[in-house]
Amino acid sequence: MAKKPRSRILVVDDDENIRKVLASILEEKDYVVDQAETGAEAIAKTAGSNYDLMLIDIRLPDMVGIELLTKTHETTPRTRKIIMTGYPTLKNAIAAVNKGADAYIMKPFEMDKMLQTIKEQLEKQKQERKISEQGVADFIQTRVREINSKEE
Repeated sequence: MAKKPRSRILVVDDDENIRKVLASILEEKDYVVDQAETGAEAIAKTAGSNYDLMLIDIRLPDMVGIELLTKTHETTPRTRKIIMTGYPTLKNAIAAVNKGADAYIMKPFEMDKMLQTIKEQLEKQKQERKISEQGVADFIQTRVREINSKEE
């Protein structure tokens, strides 16, 4: 039986300890984890690799996490994005969601809650992909019927 592909996660945080702890725990849960210290590094990594989910700190040395959401929206439209912040405000939460964040987690976070949020977001992504694939299949079937009926 083929092994299911492991989900790929990019952790974007300027705090090396947070990156290492998250990477270690996520790898134990069988995720493939990559890390970026800055928004620019994250943009470069998303240009060269496909990630299922990004964990993004709201405060990065070169940009705010919300700006990173905007800059990666075109290149990573299907990637689920979770904003992490130690500076929670309603304004930040609304801005993050409006710019494409799929979830918003406050630091210090409870690891169980973080893992549950990641699992939920990856499940939503899987459902979206299934719906999208079904839409393509339906479109192809309809086009084939249209072409066949024109040939008759």
